[in-house]
Amino acid sequence: MKLKPQTALIHSPRKAPQYINTVQPPLFRASTIIFENTDALFNRHWTDDYDYSYGTHGTPTTFTLGDNIAQIEGGEYCLLAPSGLSAINLVNSCFLSHGDEVWVADNIYGPNMEHLRNLEKRYGITVKVYNSIDVDSFQPSDKAKLIWLEAAGSVTLEFPDLINLVKKAKAKNILTALDNTWGAGLAFNAFDFSDEHLSVDINAHALTKYPSGGGDILMGSVVTRDKALHHKLFRAHAIQGIAISADDAAQVQRSLASMKIRYEHQAQTALKLLEWLKTQDIFAQVLHPADPDNVSHQYWKETCQTGQSAGLVSVIFKPEYDMTAIRKFCDHLKLFKLGFSWGGPVSLVMLYNLDDMRHLEHSHLQKGLLVRFCIGLEDTDDLIQDIENGLKAIQG
Repeated sequence: MKLKPQTALIHSPRKAPQYINTVQPPLFRASTIIFENTDALFNRHWTDDYDYSYGTHGTPTTFTLGDNIAQIEGGEYCLLAPSGLSAINLVNSCFLSHGDEVWVADNIYGPNMEHLRNLEKRYGITVKVYNSIDVDSFQPSDKAKLIWLEAAGSVTLEFPDLINLVKKAKAKNILTALDNTWGAGLAFNAFDFSDEHLSVDINAHALTKYPSGGGDILMGSVVTRDKALHHKLFRAHAIQGIAISADDAAQVQRSLASMKIRYEHQAQTALKLLEWLKTQDIFAQVLHPADPDNVSHQYWKETCQTGQSAGLVSVIFKPEYDMTAIRKFCDHLKLFKLGFSWGGPVSLVMLYNLDDMRHLEHSHLQKGLLVRFCIGLEDTDDLIQDIENGLKAIQG
């Protein structure tokens, strides 16, 4: 059949071979996916491991990244979402219904708490708050359906009593969902994190952070080991039309090879910075779970048996330093840039007032305003000098 020029532009009579061996896998961009014949169209099911039916369900590019994330996390099945918060919201919308009770740590990622409070107001779920280092504060009723865990917790970086919290939840048939962005699948295996081989049910991860590594890609993941749980999540994922860009997936895939190296480098820098920060009298408290003086150190030690930790450290300034002083300190920094997130090449700083964020009393935290440092790839001595210059600006 001889095609006219316009048609030939769309249906080219020649096609280069589709597969060669390359360092990076091929990039497949697709909304529409062409079926070879009607048998291929009808002899398929959405539960197939690789259901190539429409771009939102996946392409070789997104499935490759998902498989690799599942492997890093120690799971079997992975769903990708356009942000870490989107991944978290997928879990909440999939498993919570009117009348259900959900438990969240007081140091949970703020937008997750905000989303759950919105569900509480609009759809009649009940949100309960517990102290992540006090198992007795977790007192679920018969309506409890889900508990969110976060290791380490947001901003104040307490490492939870993960072992006993998961044991208590499982004894009451409560789903356990872990925000494992801090650990990134490298500090510990969420699906086998104790001598008793304890496992969470669901692992959420903001791939925006360490897997991306560039501070330029938004993405999240939800990983499970249980096929039935995965299918429930997948149906919610499909119904809500959750999808990611193939170009973004390829970028994250490209960064995975260096993730462990970057994670370990940033963690070591954070530990060196921790030791220096503890010598500064201006701080009432320095927060990092790997610090032997930290209230949650033992929980970190028994879970992260490899000794791994992320590149974040927080400080609480003594109470005499008010918000004006803390803002002046942050504005004076040159290498630490003011911004949210972490895991990229540039070090970041953010300031917080815990009185506006916490719902429970925490006797282990000193009074004062908090600053969180998120370590990039700069030299440690330069980062210390930058903080030192910032401190001089407010101490003078």
